[in-house]
Amino acid sequence: MSIPFIGFEEGEAVLDWIGLTEALAAGHERPKAEIGDTFLRRGADTLLNRSAWIDGLGALVKTATIHPGNAAQDLPTVNGAVSLFDDDTGILRAMVDFHLVTKWKTAGDSLLGALRLARRDARRVLIVGAGTVAKSLHEAYSAGFPDAQFTVWNRTTSKAQDLATLCPGMKVAEDLETAVGEAEIITSATMATAPVIRGDWLQPGQHLDLIGAYRADMREVDNTALQRARVFVDSFDTTLGHIGEIQIPLDHGAIGRDDLLADHYSPDAMTRQSNDEITLFKNGGGAHLDLMTSAYILDRWSSARP
Repeated sequence: MSIPFIGFEEGEAVLDWIGLTEALAAGHERPKAEIGDTFLRRGADTLLNRSAWIDGLGALVKTATIHPGNAAQDLPTVNGAVSLFDDDTGILRAMVDFHLVTKWKTAGDSLLGALRLARRDARRVLIVGAGTVAKSLHEAYSAGFPDAQFTVWNRTTSKAQDLATLCPGMKVAEDLETAVGEAEIITSATMATAPVIRGDWLQPGQHLDLIGAYRADMREVDNTALQRARVFVDSFDTTLGHIGEIQIPLDHGAIGRDDLLADHYSPDAMTRQSNDEITLFKNGGGAHLDLMTSAYILDRWSSARP
């Protein structure tokens, strides 16, 4: 039996962002995922295995290799592979391009959060950070909020200008505080270990989407932002105890566990209650989202085959 490999370009050609958010929502209606991560390290290099099993959907292992020294050889720092297994038999169903799954999982998770929590009339979107994820966020939010106007801010303005060149109509902000104050949706994907967005800058009715902080020592917003907002996460299992954005303020008593209101497994509770409230969504990722995304990719790829 031939096992398909779905490459980046052929996979992306058959995908759409709204379809993915629907698949993610449906995935969370199934039994809760079992997930597990393992890390192996050799100096600065890391081998990470993330696995998930959702009864009725299947199982997945996503392997990532992080080799910081690759940059000096003009090679990608992060590489990997994604294996998708049949739920009943455990037989390998497909190999899916690592970067394809990561791109669509990450931005799709944030878009689902925004569709549930942001004001539906939101039109001004600020992207904080100008890396690879920022371009994916522009694509995803353009699909979910088709009338949106985009602004980007980055510590290095030239990188923000490079992104704006790739995204017609995007403006470049030079002052972050001003840009935050003018936005209705703020989506942040930085490598910050200390807050770059201040709660005192926030305005009624805004939605914050936080992606960048993925380690225990990383944060993108300060305690005030969390205290002023109604706070949601994509998964309690992958954020609590793992991600500094949530765990540091919990450990210091700035917020309590009851301040984390819901995750994607409780969609009825993940809603905006008024036009004036500030909502905050922490995108923590997780192998269960990789599994849902990979299953969606395989389904769309298979449907497109002659």
